[in-house]
Amino acid sequence: LTGERTGEMMHFLSSMNADRYIADADILVDIAHVLMLSRQRIIEREPARQLLMGLLDFYDNGIPAAAFDDRFEDIHAGIETLLISQIGEEAGGRLHIGRSRNDEVATCLRLRVRDDIVRQLSILNSLRQILISLAEEHVDTIMPGFTHLQYAQPTTLAHHLLAHEAVFSRDFQRIAGALGRVDLCPLGAAAFASTSYPIQRELTAEMLGFRGVLENTMDAVGSRDFALELLSDLSILMTHASRVCEELVIWSSNFARFVDLDDAFCSTSSIMPQKKNPDTAEVMRAKAASVIGSCTAALGIVKALPMSYNRDLQELTPGLWRGIQDAKHSTRLLVDMLATATFNKDTMAAEAGKGYSTATDFADMLVQKHGFPFRTAHTLVGKAIQKGTLDLPTLDTAAREMGLPPLSTSGITPSDISDALDVRSSIARRRAPGSPSQFAVRISLSSRKKTLDEDSAMLDERQTHYSGAIQRLIQDARKEAGS
Repeated sequence: LTGERTGEMMHFLSSMNADRYIADADILVDIAHVLMLSRQRIIEREPARQLLMGLLDFYDNGIPAAAFDDRFEDIHAGIETLLISQIGEEAGGRLHIGRSRNDEVATCLRLRVRDDIVRQLSILNSLRQILISLAEEHVDTIMPGFTHLQYAQPTTLAHHLLAHEAVFSRDFQRIAGALGRVDLCPLGAAAFASTSYPIQRELTAEMLGFRGVLENTMDAVGSRDFALELLSDLSILMTHASRVCEELVIWSSNFARFVDLDDAFCSTSSIMPQKKNPDTAEVMRAKAASVIGSCTAALGIVKALPMSYNRDLQELTPGLWRGIQDAKHSTRLLVDMLATATFNKDTMAAEAGKGYSTATDFADMLVQKHGFPFRTAHTLVGKAIQKGTLDLPTLDTAAREMGLPPLSTSGITPSDISDALDVRSSIARRRAPGSPSQFAVRISLSSRKKTLDEDSAMLDERQTHYSGAIQRLIQDARKEAGS
């Protein structure tokens, strides 16, 4: 094209700021591509050797700052231009044979996102581990359970923490599922219709550690559903992290005093010296909205794009990196914030029985021991609570108002009432799977540990596979370059 672009236009079209995240991946993609071109005898050995020497220099010593200059639209052009300036166009000009920036950037994105997913999964497992460890420590720590943020029934801190762990476990499964769909290689798709050169797509995919090739070449360059899926999964993850943060903010308030957050995660006021504000948890709540915003923006960018590649996709990438970084930093800090938190057992226990939180147990006792229909027992207990207490005289009055015989004539004694309303007994009676009793919680802990161990083993295997593939790629490149 002959039109001269202004500096403002170049800046407007440039993706360089976002490309900094994929610069290292671009070197690996270039190395794999050159090795494939050489082995397929698409380029001669000597230009391949020179290209590999130049790329390995960037790999070993870092990409020169000049490659990130504003005069380049993207990092791919910057790296290629620098290579040509260093080794000449006779060799450097062959780097782009059989490919386009379309498949190049798609491959770099997937390579970087793959690593980011592995890091996020590792952090998630650390988060799950701290929740399990805290639950083990607090199997017998009694606290009020909530519905509608109102005292509902007594539970244990272990039961509460394991609820969050179960949620984060599903986040792990979702993001691990996304990893499988990210782990396919677009390289060789070229602009969208592949190339007439005898390339070997499976070879470059294998060298980069991908589990296979993204088959349809139009799909390979024109689709970003892997990014949409990851941002969606991270939005769900951050929503769950935000719920934990909301609880920490409430629980650390003077109204609750259930938890003391470490000073490192709080700040004081610029005017009120007595203040200890849970700033980290608050910012984390806001970061959840930022990740959701990145996901929404990405969906909006992609929703009306015809196949295959469109430049609009460039605008999706900054939001992708922002969402990934926000989720990574937030969840990593959440691990540390939970690990250093101090839960106030006495305060929790003192609140556990308030608000008639064991009223359901008393209704259940009337059903189990005295044959009441549950709805009748529920109404009777509710009427007594409206009158202000659950003692036998008040219950007798409520029964008479309902046209029932007094409970005292049914063999119910004050000790039956006190036993039914006892907080610890209430928790101990709940032995069904996933319940808050020590019996049920210890079974849950064993199950959650096993699942975490299995997920950790899977992640270790993936990390070993990916790092091994890159090590072999660099070794092969050094061998062919003669270095």
